[in-house]
Order: sequence, then C-alpha cells, then structure tokens
Amino acid sequence: MASTDAPPPAVTAAEATTLAPSSSSSPPPPPPPPPPAAAAASPSPAPEGGKLSGKSSPKSTAGGASPRNADDAHDDPLSGGHWMQQPVDDDSDSVLDSILSSTASLSSSIFEYRNINGRTFHSDKTNAEYWGPNDDKQLQSQDIIHHCLTLVLEGKLYLAPIDTGKISKVLDVGTGGGLWAIDFADLHPNLEVTGTDISPVQPSWVPPNVRFEIEDATLPWTFRENSFDFVHMRYLFGSIPDWDAIFEQAYAATKPGGWIESFEADANLYSEDGTVTEDSPMGTWTKVFKEAKKKFGRTFFPIEEDVQRRGIEKAGFVNVTVKDIKVPMTGFPKDPKLKEIGQYSHLAIEQDLEGMVLYIFGEVMGWSVIEIHAFLAHFRKQMRNKNCHPLFPIRIVYAQKPEKEKE
Repeated sequence: MASTDAPPPAVTAAEATTLAPSSSSSPPPPPPPPPPAAAAASPSPAPEGGKLSGKSSPKSTAGGASPRNADDAHDDPLSGGHWMQQPVDDDSDSVLDSILSSTASLSSSIFEYRNINGRTFHSDKTNAEYWGPNDDKQLQSQDIIHHCLTLVLEGKLYLAPIDTGKISKVLDVGTGGGLWAIDFADLHPNLEVTGTDISPVQPSWVPPNVRFEIEDATLPWTFRENSFDFVHMRYLFGSIPDWDAIFEQAYAATKPGGWIESFEADANLYSEDGTVTEDSPMGTWTKVFKEAKKKFGRTFFPIEEDVQRRGIEKAGFVNVTVKDIKVPMTGFPKDPKLKEIGQYSHLAIEQDLEGMVLYIFGEVMGWSVIEIHAFLAHFRKQMRNKNCHPLFPIRIVYAQKPEKEKE
C-alpha cells in the first residue's frame, strides 16, 4: 500500500493556511506580469517528485432567464444595469466603448455552432452543460492557470502519495487543454495517461504515453472497473450537477489501493483586510455566482459546500487528506513567491475575464452584453487597484481506495 504521508507543500496546511501575508500595509507596486507565452507553454519537466524545472458550455439557457429592460432596479448590484450607471474613469480599459458600437454584430452570432457573442462553446451533440468557452482565448487562460496552480504546489502536479514506480494507468477527468495530462506523461514516460473532456481541444502533438478521449464525466463512465491507479480531477466547479455521483464513478474506476485527487476553487473573491467589500465588483461577482446556482443547478462553491471531502468519503475512499489554500488574485504580496503566484493569477483572469462570465451572467442571469462589459470594466479597475488585496480559496482532497472491499 502506498504511504499516506504525502509531503505537503510549504505554502499549504490542513487548517486553511494562507498563502497571502498580512496586508496591514500596502505593498509596493508589483512589476508587470510576465507575458502569456511564458505561462501558456508547457513547463519543462524536472527529473523527480512530480515537479516541473489547463471545458466547454451548456446546451441551453438554464433557468429560463427572461430579457431584461432598461427600467430594472439599477440600484441592485446584481442587476447589470447598475454597472451601466457607474463611472469607470479607467483610461486603460476601452472595451465598453467598443462593445457599444458592435452590439448588433455580436448579437447576430449567438448560437451559430454553439456560438455566444462571438465565443465558441462545446458541441450540442453531447448532453453536457458547461459554462466556459472552448476557444483559443479561453485555452490560453487555462494554460496560464495551470502554470499558476503548479506554482501554488511548489512545482508539483499532485499531492497524493502515489508511487509512480509501481503504478501503470492514470486518468485526468475534465482535462481541458490537456496540459496536466501532458506534463504528467512527460514526467513519467513509463505510465499510460488518459485525459477526458467534452471538447476535442487538446493538441495533436503529445507524448506517446498520453491519449485524449471525448467523455462527459456527468454521464456513466465507459471505463472498466478497477482500471486506474490514480484518478485526478481539477477545476470542475460549475459543471457537476451531482458531485456524489462523480466520486462514486471515480471509486469504481480506481484500482484497490489506488488514489483519487480532487482540486477545486470557489468563485468567492474576498480580502482579509476589508479591501474587497460586498458592494464592490468583486463582492458582486461572488453574489452573482451564488444566485446563478439557483437557476443553473451547479455550484461554483464546492469548497464552501464541502462537496469534495463529503463525496469522496461517501464513495468509500479512506485515508482522506484535505489541504486548504488561500491564493492571492493579484501581485500584491511582498513575498516574492506569493507575488509571482498573484501575478500569474491576475494574468490568467485578464486573459479571458469575459469567458469566465459570458454564459453565466448573460444566458443564466439575463444580463445584456453591454451590461456584462460595463461590469467587467469596473472589475478590471478594482483588480488593478494596488490597494486592493483580493484572495480566492482552493482545496485539494486526496484519498485512497481500500486494498480490500468491505463485504
């Protein structure tokens, strides 16, 4: 049996250790974030220890959101019209001006091959419902997020104490652009790595020991029972209607003695020093995603609802370990490592902020394209405010399937 004493990353702790240092004083302005290309490329593999030297869209409008009109309550921050009335005064953001002149062309492209306002989503030939685009802009953002998350884990791809010398098959559920699967396969050429997703957006040039399959994780899995030594899933928030069911399927697909690891984030943007208020754009972001769950039927708050630990234990896994981490959303920390994490996080969000909200705010909550971009202009302004110290939570839960099933 593999050891259960996984080496925790220096930046984490089981009791919600914070990555962000005290924000009692304003840090000096951070240097400009690195260019996207530096993060989008697959990091070069390191020789050992799992260290290094990123889905698609819903089929239909959930909740039956009805069109809004100009007389809606603009004083309500959850109303898109509210953000239309607020001055931005940010010379670096001209997206609102451009969107006002191109609304007609954007509107005309809706649902042209799962096309929403010029952004492509996964094929409607599947039964999946996912809120994010699958185009190049979103994939570049996912690539940067992948690099950011490996920095959070100090270069590691996983925390589960798997013995890569004694296993043979690994599954990456919701692989997206496939970077995690590719990096894992590069590090361990003796292992077979399978990545699944609802969109065929992975690169064609991949290591010989990795393959990608079209698979909707919310439907019955097609893999034989006891197939994989390690099942990895990351950033599935907002896409899973039944978390218990997905962990049950993962349990069935895992070999006795094998491991599962679930890596998730919440759409909860907050600060520890009061610089993110409830009525700010970031505070509104959190409230809108909570409201969206009521209509969309999928949570964007798996950590707050404890779906990972609860579902993994309910499925029958044992030796469960939980790691909670608070991640800086911008480069405000003074610590160089935390600053770099925050800069990459900021870069990933800026790369495709529109893609993160377009479906949920528009199709689910009923905001117009103009209202969405007005809100995003305010959101960007808050992100660029060096006196604002936003954080978001992530949680890694890993556990083992018993060597012998209980009778």
